[in-house]
Amino acid sequence: SVGKLFLAGYAPGILLGVALMALCYIFAIKRNYPKGDPVSFKEALVITKDAVFAIGAMFIIVGGVVAGLFTATEAAAIGCIYCLLVATLVYRQLSLKDMGRILYNTVKTLAMIYSLIAAAGAFAWMMAYLRIPAKFTGILMDVSDNKIVVLLLLLGCIMDMAPLILIMTPILLPVVQKFGMDPVQFGIMLIANLAIGLLTPPVGSCLYAGCAVGGAKIEKVTKCMLPFYLTMVVVLLMITFIPALSMTLPNLMM
Repeated sequence: SVGKLFLAGYAPGILLGVALMALCYIFAIKRNYPKGDPVSFKEALVITKDAVFAIGAMFIIVGGVVAGLFTATEAAAIGCIYCLLVATLVYRQLSLKDMGRILYNTVKTLAMIYSLIAAAGAFAWMMAYLRIPAKFTGILMDVSDNKIVVLLLLLGCIMDMAPLILIMTPILLPVVQKFGMDPVQFGIMLIANLAIGLLTPPVGSCLYAGCAVGGAKIEKVTKCMLPFYLTMVVVLLMITFIPALSMTLPNLMM
């Protein structure tokens, strides 16, 4: 159930966000980063009021999928159209003359990302044709039947997320079910696992996209990301070994 998967991702997502925020706070204190001006309660209410339309995108996308009104892919298109209308009609921060620049920047970023995805797709086809993931999983299962073995399959470092989901899900799902893991929890664990892979070279699509948008060198960014990688792996371990993190909300609501 896509709805169950969305609900199961709330608690792990919040946990990951809080963990990364805590790490950023520690760095900010340790490195003495400058502080922003304090915001009064009245100003906070005004800011929240101004952000209502922007926050609406989140409720439309997640709420629509959970309610079964549209698929995840349709939600992306609807969310994009909604954000475009809000930016042009409500906040008036975009106009028709800005569309050329926006489309140009979008195409530049997409050209790099799609080149990576194309190469990763070809590599994934070769891996699937040679049955390397299945053989690798079989070897690991012969060594141990512990969840940590599955956790260590960070193939996201060398393959893109989409082909990995298609290749690894039918291979790993029967294995983790033998461990007693619920398929919904497995889905959250798999996505969290592969999401870390999207941020790690050499095929970290999100890492390359972030470096392209920010104009930063990937070598420097990767070095700075090391503490964040450790934090994400710790949260991933919690998602893997504490089923209640993922399963409490979907079990209560569905």
